[in-house]
Amino acid sequence: MSFSWFISVDDHLIEPARLWQERLPEKWRRTGPRIVREDKSEFWVYEDRQIVTTGLNAVAGKKREEFSPEPITYEEMRQGCYDPAARVADMNQGHVLSSMLFPSLPRYCGQIFHEAKDKELALLCVRAWNDFILEEFAQAYPGRFIPMMIIPLWDPVAAAAEIERTAALGAKSIAFSENPTKLGLPSIHTDFWDPVLQACNDTGSTISMHVGSSSNMIRTSEDMPTLAFMAYSAAANQAGTLLDWLFSGNFVKYPNLKIALSEGSIGWIPYFLERAEQVVDKQRFWASRFDISMNATHERGEQKGKATFDLDTDIRRLFRDHVYGTFIEDQAGIRLLDIIGEDNVMLECDYPHSDSTWPDTVQMAGKWLGHLPQDVQDKITVGNASRVYNFTPADPATIPES
Repeated sequence: MSFSWFISVDDHLIEPARLWQERLPEKWRRTGPRIVREDKSEFWVYEDRQIVTTGLNAVAGKKREEFSPEPITYEEMRQGCYDPAARVADMNQGHVLSSMLFPSLPRYCGQIFHEAKDKELALLCVRAWNDFILEEFAQAYPGRFIPMMIIPLWDPVAAAAEIERTAALGAKSIAFSENPTKLGLPSIHTDFWDPVLQACNDTGSTISMHVGSSSNMIRTSEDMPTLAFMAYSAAANQAGTLLDWLFSGNFVKYPNLKIALSEGSIGWIPYFLERAEQVVDKQRFWASRFDISMNATHERGEQKGKATFDLDTDIRRLFRDHVYGTFIEDQAGIRLLDIIGEDNVMLECDYPHSDSTWPDTVQMAGKWLGHLPQDVQDKITVGNASRVYNFTPADPATIPES
């Protein structure tokens, strides 16, 4: 093992009960997100919804025998799940140099506010979450947190304004949906998202798409066994996201765009890059003239219009220049690193979720990465994340011993 600290590009915040109650204007606090306690239970209330925190999202410090999907209260979870100072202490314990936090109550890209009825309040809630991350994490602990923001998905102009506002305050990334059509929004192939993509292009904000951010995890059937679903869904969802973006033309239109496939793992990437090249090679003659809506019944597809993808595009170069995979545990992916690219993968520990490797990430990852050259280990553990998110991590020498 040749490294002792790492950057985790996918961790999670269980929002403290005080977040919106302290940060919303006073007139909105009675209707904004708030915690209600009844008997021994505890849940968020927002508009007409009651939302619990599942125990699998707050297992930090627990033995695997104690994992459970049943609802959990703040008292039952580790303080580092929701408290900034306690989180930093846990990062020190696990040698997490820097961390990027995804939301919990808002879901992975702020879907709950997109679904809200009162969009004026929803926008205030988005800004409150962002300001909390910027002020109580990133600014309070310089170099320890990569500030990732959520956006008002329902209004791309307001979203662009929020990207620009927060980027000026130090934000480095935005959370976005792996498939916005499943949220009732236009696809990335329309001009609906142009203000958002332009703002990311101009500010250098990386687009981070967490598996599940479409609120639609792919499954074979409604009664697919839960464990089978958990093993299958991440790669199934994110493979579609990868191909959608590669063939979208957005990387040509916005050459500074970068996307990260958060918690999607990496072992599946080589096959889909190879398959994309095969499809272009075999179908290029008709595909150079028009596009078509394919269907599973082999009935005549409807022509969608002119071809828009440049069939001479170097797909692997497009991937190398714009797309970044992330992994918690993926030994198969590491064995395929020469195909994926050592510059295109980043490590994560998923604190405090049940897939997390905290606090043993360094020891575990050392077994998978220890055979690699030192410069490659440095890229995967720190360097790539620093570059992709244009972020300067803390100096490990300044971090107190835990």
